[in-house]
This record gives sequence, C-alpha cells and structure tokens, in this order.
Amino acid sequence: MREPSEKVEQSDSAAGAGRPALSPLALAMRRFRRNRLAMAGLVLLLVIVSGSVVGLVKNTAAVARGDPQPYRQSLPGVHPQPPSWDHPFGTDPLGRSMLARTLMGGCISLTVGLSAATVSVLIGTFWGLTAGYTGRGVDTVMMRIVDVLYGLPYMLLVIILLVLFAERTIWVRMVALFMAIGGVSWLTMSRVVRGQVLALRESEFVQAARALGSGAARTIVKEMLPNMMGTILVCATLTVPLAILQESFLSFLGLGVPPPLASWGTLASDAVEALNPVRTYWWLLLFPCLCLGATLLGLNFVGDGLRDAFDPRSR
Repeated sequence: MREPSEKVEQSDSAAGAGRPALSPLALAMRRFRRNRLAMAGLVLLLVIVSGSVVGLVKNTAAVARGDPQPYRQSLPGVHPQPPSWDHPFGTDPLGRSMLARTLMGGCISLTVGLSAATVSVLIGTFWGLTAGYTGRGVDTVMMRIVDVLYGLPYMLLVIILLVLFAERTIWVRMVALFMAIGGVSWLTMSRVVRGQVLALRESEFVQAARALGSGAARTIVKEMLPNMMGTILVCATLTVPLAILQESFLSFLGLGVPPPLASWGTLASDAVEALNPVRTYWWLLLFPCLCLGATLLGLNFVGDGLRDAFDPRSR
C-alpha cells in the first residue's frame, strides 16, 4: 500500500505537469505562505512596522510645523493622565502622548534590532564559513579568537564602545549603538554556521560537487548556503529581539538611545521610575511592553516559518 505522502507527491506532480518548474526560492515562499502561524506573525509585524512609520512621519511633520506635540511639557504637579479618547495610550509625567512616544519608540527599537542583526549575520556567517570550510590550522586559530572574545565581559565591551562616542552627536551615538550591539553578537552565529559547515562538508552532494571540479566559493554558495539558509534566518530572527532587549538593558544604565529619542526600552525604564505604591500608572508600562512582546512573538513565528520553508530536510 502506498503511503499518503507518495500520493500527495504524485498529485502535485500530476497537477504541475506542463507547467514550468519553480525555482527553490519560489517553492520556499510557497511553503512559507502555507504556514498559518508564520503568516499571522508576518501580519502582526507589518501592523507594528506600519504604525511606527506612520507615527514617525506625523511626528516629524509636527516638529517641522513648530508644534511641540508630542514633546509638550506639562505644568508642575500634573500627574500622568490615563487612556482616554484624546490620548488612547494616556500621557506620561511630562504630559506627552504615550501613543506618539510608543510609535516613535517602535521605530528606534526596530532599527536597533535590524541593524544589529544585519551586522551579526554578515560577520558571523563569513567567519563561520571560512573557519568551517578551510579547517585545520585556520579553523583552530579563528575559533580560538571566538573563545577569547567569549571570555571577555560582553556588556563591558558594549559600554566601552558607547562611552567612546558619548560626547558625539545623536546620530553618531546611534550608529555606535548599532555597531556595538551587532559587533559582539556575531559570536554565536559564527559557531552555529561553523557547525553546519562541518556537518555538510563531508556530505555526498558536496563531495560530488568537488569531484565535478567545483571551486570552494561555488561549492559554498551553490551547495552549502541553501542548506544552511533556514538556520541562518532563524538565528537572524532571534538576534533581532535579543538586540532590542540588550538595548533596553543599556537604557536602564543610561547608555542606550540618547534623549530626546526614545525606544521601548527607555519607555519601560521611565515607567518603572514612575511606579510607586501610592498611585500606579499602569499604562506607562503596559503599552511599550505590549508592543515589545507582540514584536518578539511575530519574529518567532516568522523565524519558525522561514526555517521550515528553507530547510530541505523538512520538505
């Protein structure tokens, strides 16, 4: 008796008879679109990103017109106002709209996460591929460098890099923040990629490519990278929330996003300072943390969907 998977494969082949063959990328995207959780995570991320971009555009236009909102200072002694029709997310202790600040904070947090993840993926993938494929002495030296960097205080390196640019302009400090978090986040990525290369280097299809005269660069690009794409994408999607959380921790130390800019981490830090046993301003902490949690959830769903779509072993 034939297995159900064989019947599905035969029906797919029969339905696709006479059509041009789809590329591996098109097949992966089709598998990704069929994953309901991944599509739900993607929609959630699109909503958050769209809202953050709209908030950035509106706030920039308001500042260009000379409107102090959302940076209006309140009168002394005025408490934060709870959510209302005028301010759906309430106001902070300085009378600023929490909705506007949360949307602006989303732009900053997502930019920090994506920039740090890009730096981490580029450095880590190149380092791991080079070490794993060359092997022998080169692999030993490169991975011992990674071990030494692992032994150094991680947060101390980030703080030193940020302190060096503490007296520069806001945008120079922002670029330093991207490079500081991404420049020390590639160590885990390099180990993961190296492990994948070592597992694939002696596989039959890689040996066949070498026997046919394929060079090192072509073998890596054509044979190894497609089989590692799922792992790299999953690591990248996990690096984004990790970078956002690291930026939040640095904001608690006063080394994160410089004012008057704000991220979800700085908003949460300000909310913790505003909490007291007498009056609880719950909206100051709820909405930034809710947006941060929804972003992390969407990234995890998308990462799992990309892993299943690009991993040949899951087909």
